Amino acid sequence: MEKEIWRFIDSGNCSPAYNMALDEVLLEWNSEGNFPPVIRFYGWNPATLSVGYFQKAEKEIDLEAVKRNGLGFVRRPTGGRGVLHDQELTYSVIVSEDHPEMPKTVTEAYRVISEGILQGFRELGLDAYFAVPRTEEEKQGLKNPRSAVCFDAPSWYELVVEGRKVAGSAQTRQKGVILQHGSILLDLDEDLLFSLFKYPSDRVKERMQKNFKNKAVAVNALREKKVTVEEAKEAFRRGFEKGLNIKLEPYKLTDEEHAAVMKLAAEKYESDEWNYKR
Repeated sequence: MEKEIWRFIDSGNCSPAYNMALDEVLLEWNSEGNFPPVIRFYGWNPATLSVGYFQKAEKEIDLEAVKRNGLGFVRRPTGGRGVLHDQELTYSVIVSEDHPEMPKTVTEAYRVISEGILQGFRELGLDAYFAVPRTEEEKQGLKNPRSAVCFDAPSWYELVVEGRKVAGSAQTRQKGVILQHGSILLDLDEDLLFSLFKYPSDRVKERMQKNFKNKAVAVNALREKKVTVEEAKEAFRRGFEKGLNIKLEPYKLTDEEHAAVMKLAAEKYESDEWNYKR
């Protein structure tokens, strides 16, 4: 049987506003029937702290520390907590809710899409698996996260290697379309990450950072030979093809499409009204 062809966009390192605008525009085009399902890989220039749609930026984030470290800052259209996008491969998947291979529930669709990431880790020689909360206590813990840091707790079908979280993802559904995007950590500057959030006290900060070390890990901390971004792209491209049983065809935006992304980036994702609204 012929495999379904999805588009594949490698947009390289882009500004925080452009990254979020492109994800949103791809969702819009897909909802209008003008764009097939697409998987996109990207990076960030500069390194950026992104916050979830519902996060209270002023309350949870040390915005002075973000500026002091020369980082970008942007609010995502998806939920979840704060993520430092630095030494990582970021991915997004845009596909119709009505796609025959997409389950109706968010959790199950998350698992299907994340199968591509799971296979990507295996392509890198890592024994990844899904963490599924087993007890009622664990399930309740997911609904009530205490930390503003995204990688602090494995959630439903989170990807785990050697008991620690290796990829953080978030999903939104709008206009009949699923947008899932997330971070695949290659390396991590933990001290920088933890300097960007507000804490009740230094003791709380120390405790959270210590807990974090036990719960989250970057790919290169698990391998003897370091993975480059290019190697990661190749592994996860193959992983998505295998995990979703599709064929990826490279695609480059037209000038007109690029202009539409730039317009949305400037009007929405570069605006203080959007980024600091909560």
